[in-house]
Amino acid sequence: MPDVLVVGGGVAGLFCAYYLRRAGATVTVVERGAIGGPQSCSHGNTGFVGTQGAAPLAEPGVPAMGLRWLLNPRSPFYIRPRPDPALIAWLWRFRRRCTEQAAREAFRVLLDMKQRSLAILRDLCGEDTLTARGMVIAFKTPEEFEKACRTVPRAASNGVPLRVLEPGELSTLEPGVEFDISGALYNEEGAYLRVPEFVRELASTLKGMGVELLEDTDVLDFEVADRLVKRVRTSRGDLRPGSVVIAAGAWSAALARKAGLRLMLQPAKGYTVTLKNPGNAPRRPVLLSEGKVAITPLGDRLRLGGTLELSGMDTTVSRRRVDGILRTVRAHLPALETTATLETWSGLRPCTPDSLPYIGPAAPYGNLALACGHGHIGLGLAPAGGKLLAQLLTGDTPDIDPTPFRYGRRPL
Repeated sequence: MPDVLVVGGGVAGLFCAYYLRRAGATVTVVERGAIGGPQSCSHGNTGFVGTQGAAPLAEPGVPAMGLRWLLNPRSPFYIRPRPDPALIAWLWRFRRRCTEQAAREAFRVLLDMKQRSLAILRDLCGEDTLTARGMVIAFKTPEEFEKACRTVPRAASNGVPLRVLEPGELSTLEPGVEFDISGALYNEEGAYLRVPEFVRELASTLKGMGVELLEDTDVLDFEVADRLVKRVRTSRGDLRPGSVVIAAGAWSAALARKAGLRLMLQPAKGYTVTLKNPGNAPRRPVLLSEGKVAITPLGDRLRLGGTLELSGMDTTVSRRRVDGILRTVRAHLPALETTATLETWSGLRPCTPDSLPYIGPAAPYGNLALACGHGHIGLGLAPAGGKLLAQLLTGDTPDIDPTPFRYGRRPL
């Protein structure tokens, strides 16, 4: 097969390169900064993988909840008002996806992808990179806990090993940790990756496989003719690949426009705060459900992450948003010391209205493909997504139906 240029050195692009190289392709990856660097969404997130969190962003009740949250500058969800036609179109599609049927369809697809990705990661990673001790989902109020308990049978029937923790069981799982909550669920398939270490290790593996990695390289433009990308202009010179894959995360929409493609993609800013581990922190990943805050133990570090902010390609850190995350953590874990901050970070997650990424050929081009839009669960989708992309480009029979991920789909 022809040589392939993968634009984007985040986890989505690296897994595309991994499976393309395994299929025999000559692969080059270009990344606008350092692979695993702070510009990458794969750098500072909480690293959650596994079967938890397969629900799409668009669910029944989200629009009403979102309107209430918009009035609170420290809420988990925020949209910066601005006259942006692309944002308005995205929100319109998102609103129409907030139905039971659409949410169920997306959940089934995302769960299958997450299950396949977890199996890939278990084969690929050592215990020092992938930690799979299960995940605690904590609820502050009795009302939300009772509502969550009613969803457990359905989740279990769909293949998510979710169960209600009995009184006192949380103390056994997390001895010495003080929770101020009404109850918790437990997913034994909850897992997380140490990032950015995992991304850098994957890049090192690719180098050993013969993949060329060009860091600090911006893609400036595409030269197209006869429905083919003939040349890719970069800040380090022109490239003439046989095929091109756009896997540049939140920057994919702007790159695709250079080829005349319109992606329904919005950057959703998330924040993490990495602390010195105070010693009385959870040993397992914890999701604080109502506040949408995730907690990941990273040895001598503790990472807190949350919020979804639609504010364009803005990566500045809002102190109010960070304070909201810390306030949520203190409300659930009152004895946890949260002042020893090592890093405060924000990153842009590329979100589609239906929460399904674009994976596969980009018609009408014969040599351009997409692997982007993995949203807030990119680490949990990228391994299986990279394998699917490689299968589609090499002509192998796909393991999964590629239809839900096709470019040009018009959900609802």
